Amino acid sequence: MATTKARVSSFSRNVSTVTSQNPGLKHGPNGTMLLSSGIPDLDKILGGGFPLGSLVMVMEDEEAPHHMLLLRNFMSQGLVQKQPLLYASASKDPKRFLGTLPSPASPKGDKSSDLSHEKDIRIAWQYKKYFGEPQLNLNTNGSQQDYCNDFDLRKPLDRHFYSGNNVDCVSIKDSPNLSVLQDRCAGFLAKLSRNEGNISSAGRIAIQSFCSPQCKYSNEPSLYELGHSLPACRSYLAILVESQTLIPSLKGMVQSSNAVVVVTFPPSLLSPSCSLRLQHMADTLLSVRAIPDEDKELAKLLTGYQDMIGLINIHKAARLNTQVPVILEATTFSIKLHKRRFLVLECLNQAPVDGSSGSSYGTSGGCSGSSKVGTLDF
Repeated sequence: MATTKARVSSFSRNVSTVTSQNPGLKHGPNGTMLLSSGIPDLDKILGGGFPLGSLVMVMEDEEAPHHMLLLRNFMSQGLVQKQPLLYASASKDPKRFLGTLPSPASPKGDKSSDLSHEKDIRIAWQYKKYFGEPQLNLNTNGSQQDYCNDFDLRKPLDRHFYSGNNVDCVSIKDSPNLSVLQDRCAGFLAKLSRNEGNISSAGRIAIQSFCSPQCKYSNEPSLYELGHSLPACRSYLAILVESQTLIPSLKGMVQSSNAVVVVTFPPSLLSPSCSLRLQHMADTLLSVRAIPDEDKELAKLLTGYQDMIGLINIHKAARLNTQVPVILEATTFSIKLHKRRFLVLECLNQAPVDGSSGSSYGTSGGCSGSSKVGTLDF
């Protein structure tokens, strides 16, 4: 007896094979695969995360190392998902930096469990099932295997996550040129090349403070004081010239691989033309800025100013395989620490003009702007 095959709609797509093999990936629009940034709020802002094969550039702030918050969460997310990692910095021993990475929060002390209690007050339990809230996937050892984790900044990552063979560290402090870094990145991305669309594993590359003077001449007082050490500044300028060729080469290599590259650089120490070239090469461009402790004008303008530690600006969001630009709800967000442990990004809310202590969202007001009048009849 002949058996008939079940008809499958051409609009349906079987995506269970990729997600089951690598839980750290998620399908995005236009056939792209997304990799988590390690910050749940940043993933929501960018539409799911960083697309595979993209280059992410982060502009540092000269007054505070807020870019390290983004870099640490990005690296920890990959190590928790057992994804290959290549880390490059200007320190002598980059492996020591791995000991400062945050650890994923336990399910009992998770930030989402605290926030879900507030949602339970506003949403009736009988309607909660229709919202499709994601559930955490736990393996046999009890460790969290979600697409994006909440990381506790006060708790260091367990050593067994970064003591394996899938972690490679490169020091560019005493390197005369950037050829060593380029060769290590090329060898790392060659192992993650795309083969007929099959994604067996995805990797991450994190380069800290690219083009900084600490790469070779950390003891120099300033780049602009040419009279103090002219040969050192000439050598540093040569490194800047090499950086203009490394970033395009790195972008070309990552486009044909299953990896994401995150590079932080100090724009204040570069010339305007050099900084603009690096920004133009980025698929996703971010910038972080510290908030002064005593800015009375900004404190009057924004609500929750006391809880902010910095600002993050989304200059460009990557969209591959399409010509449609990304339209974001906002481009500037505040950086906060929930319970001084979890990194949270929130939209900027303007404080009430009259200085009242009420919430400015969702409040009712009259059409003419006067709230003293009674109910309006239409």
